[in-house]
Amino acid sequence: MKKNALLLAFRFHFPSPFRGLFAFKKNRLFFKLCALAFITSTTALPAFADGLVENVNGITLDKDGKVIRFNAMLVGRDGKVTELLTKKDNLPKQLDFRLDGRGATLLPGLIDAHGHVMGLGFQLLTLDLSSTNSLAEAQAAIKAYAAKYPERGWIIGRGWNQEKWGLGRFPTAQDLDAAVSDRPVWLERVDGHAGWANSRAMEIAGINAASKSPAGGRIELAAGKPSGIFVDAASNLIGKFVPAPKPLERDIALGEAQRKLHSLGITAIADMGTSMDDWQSYRRAGDAGWLTLRIVAYAAGIDNMVAIAGPRPSPWLYNDTLRLGGVKLYLDGALGSRGAWLKKPYADAAGQMGLQFLASAEIRNLMVRASMDGFQTAVHAIGDAANAEVISAIEELSETYKGDQRWRIEHVQIVNPVDLQKLGKHGIISSMQPVHQTSDRLMAEARLGPERLNGAYAWQSIARAGGKLAFGSDVPVESADPFAGLAAAITREDAEGQPFGGWRPEERVTREQALSGFTAGAAYAAFAEGKFGSLTPGHYADFILIDVDPLLASPRELRKAIVKETWVAGRPVYKNAAANAADEKTNGDKK
Repeated sequence: MKKNALLLAFRFHFPSPFRGLFAFKKNRLFFKLCALAFITSTTALPAFADGLVENVNGITLDKDGKVIRFNAMLVGRDGKVTELLTKKDNLPKQLDFRLDGRGATLLPGLIDAHGHVMGLGFQLLTLDLSSTNSLAEAQAAIKAYAAKYPERGWIIGRGWNQEKWGLGRFPTAQDLDAAVSDRPVWLERVDGHAGWANSRAMEIAGINAASKSPAGGRIELAAGKPSGIFVDAASNLIGKFVPAPKPLERDIALGEAQRKLHSLGITAIADMGTSMDDWQSYRRAGDAGWLTLRIVAYAAGIDNMVAIAGPRPSPWLYNDTLRLGGVKLYLDGALGSRGAWLKKPYADAAGQMGLQFLASAEIRNLMVRASMDGFQTAVHAIGDAANAEVISAIEELSETYKGDQRWRIEHVQIVNPVDLQKLGKHGIISSMQPVHQTSDRLMAEARLGPERLNGAYAWQSIARAGGKLAFGSDVPVESADPFAGLAAAITREDAEGQPFGGWRPEERVTREQALSGFTAGAAYAAFAEGKFGSLTPGHYADFILIDVDPLLASPRELRKAIVKETWVAGRPVYKNAAANAADEKTNGDKK
């Protein structure tokens, strides 16, 4: 098995010298690809085996959201849970393997209900500004990065946030020129809904005072000229000139993303906005045998939906690790770039009401097109006008499409209280990201004013209305860390405990609701509830071992949770060497 993996790595490495956007050295490429190919051969158990995971504080939810606690779990040769056992039960003797959990908490593998797999991968490989706290700090990071990689024709990256910097304005091309002026620079905002270009990049793209904002986008102006900021659809004016990553670069990015997500206890993710290039990367990984992250793909628009899957959703592939079953549609932008479509003007920008990407007839036509062929629709809607529009569309289409459609609305951040109750009808799934509330709190107050916040990030109101919640991170917009999401969901406080008692605390959810949002609820949202998201018998043995009990730990302890191991289908895909070494020392034995 190891020999085959090595041959695979050689096959990837040797066709031709590699020269691409990231300019990786040959040896680095070779070893990275070897590592990817070895992931199943070096960590997996022999084929599928009968096994027992014992000595654990096991927690899962049943189909009704009820907590089930157990102390051991039997795993069958098909990689699925056979039985959950307590201390009262006798443990079987004849097994292919036994895993001593050493008292750790065992949870279902966590699911990110809304993320961007390749976006995370490229974030890990390019310039990341998400940790910068000022414009000056960002400029220093950009300058240092450019000096480190003099061979790169374009400097690309993401993660800047003028709100976090306290800048009080968007940055400009001149601000970027002060860091790098001799090469084009293109940096996406943290939310992915705006881009920041330097003068050289605008020169290459032919942007000047005569350039017009496209439909669904906005060129920010300064003194009547393009400032260097391009919002939503306008970003393509620059983005189309940025060299596209090559297939091998994409494969490396996928490997990095998979490794990162597994290290955080994530075993499945809804990939929102899958392109054909993304899908081909997932297929190559599946064909090569190193795809261990379960990816439920939602195509980036109707064209990609048809190109990838054809007349109907794809089947589950590679031992149920990959499927394209839906389509992602955009109705508006984001609050940070003032692209979210509002019913009334922004409180901090008179006359601006955001961007409506699709007319009423257009969004309905696209949803009908998807539903006719059995695809699930997931509509990005952040502002209250956008949410009202997609809710209205669902109400209309539900009269024709009576089956289990599981209409999804992604983000659902600002909803007029009049519309909140409607989210409990027609099986609508509110796919939300708890960490957005803690990150966006001050910005949302500035953008909307206090009188328009009654329907903001309203998780509990939606649940009480009968709505179905699925939780994620929107990675790489936010950190993929699900434990930060769990803590935010139950407290509505940030990592520093602010504001004390929680922001609009009536919208907190219970610990059980939060755990469901990242497990069973997220699986249900993707039509995967019979496969993963729970550890009741018949589900895949996708599980994690962590050092805290999420139903008992304090929010601070929960945020610091350590993932010791991550397993998919009864086989290990990640082990925390430091944590396991500490356990061995404490217990005085070797695994």
